[in-house]
Amino acid sequence: MAAGNLFWNVCLLAFPVRRVEHFRVRPPSGKNPSRGAGKPSARARVLAQWRGVDLSTQEKARMSAARNVTDVLPAVLKDLRMEARQGDAEIVKVWNSLIDPNITAHAQPANLAKGTLFVNVDSSVWLSEIVRYRRKEILDRLQNSFGKNMVQKISYRIG
Repeated sequence: MAAGNLFWNVCLLAFPVRRVEHFRVRPPSGKNPSRGAGKPSARARVLAQWRGVDLSTQEKARMSAARNVTDVLPAVLKDLRMEARQGDAEIVKVWNSLIDPNITAHAQPANLAKGTLFVNVDSSVWLSEIVRYRRKEILDRLQNSFGKNMVQKISYRIG
């Protein structure tokens, strides 16, 4: 009996019993695979065979190389229309400093397009007041500040 137990003890040491915890998926080690050209990994080969299509060339083409910020920034600023936004901010700044505070509390410029400044007014009462009595004064002040070509007319609307 003792010899039989010794045999099983040696077998257990040589071939330990595996539990479910031993077979779980472990996170990868701290190494990242290289992304350069080279031999495809076994995983990539198996996936290509399973899919029936080798997509490695398309995946490599999809990876974009890093570009310099000075090359990208002008295009991004152009897409965001930063110059126009900066001009709109300047118009709001001048509007708030030149125009009567009672009017600026109820009317703010929205945008400038093709020489027309669009102004949003919060109520029909103030719209009537501005259009009847203050339109010419406001237009003159803005044209004096920005020039007659930049602000040719003002369009007021409730908004």
